[in-house]
Amino acid sequence: MKVKQISVFLENKSGRLAAVTAVLAKHGINIRALSIADTSDFGILRLIVDQPDKAFEVLKQEDFTVSVTDVIGVEMPDQPGGLAQVLAELEKAEINIEYLYAFLGKAPGGALVVFKVENIDTAIEKLLASGVKLLPGETLYKM
Repeated sequence: MKVKQISVFLENKSGRLAAVTAVLAKHGINIRALSIADTSDFGILRLIVDQPDKAFEVLKQEDFTVSVTDVIGVEMPDQPGGLAQVLAELEKAEINIEYLYAFLGKAPGGALVVFKVENIDTAIEKLLASGVKLLPGETLYKM
């Protein structure tokens, strides 16, 4: 149920994001979701792609500072309270969320969110036990 997320450390300079996306495009890697967190000097680009292992290798070969992180993909009802229900389950299990980002998906009636949490194995166990629908990496990579 873990999803591989690619993280790329980028200097906050014009063209750096374009360079990453050009490398991925050159190697036929499709971006499924992304998030950028930045400061005045650098940013962290987080990506869910259709071929995470290949993305890691090609970005590393092009001298980007890149890493792979396990995250959780959650499908929830696309209605008021959908996210609140998932967050309540994580709070009940005392699991801290480090960050999250939502993205457009093809889930009928569902919203999709990627979570990075402190204890991913416990989070997966608790969310599954509470009936929350988790999406395996293979599903997210193909969306």
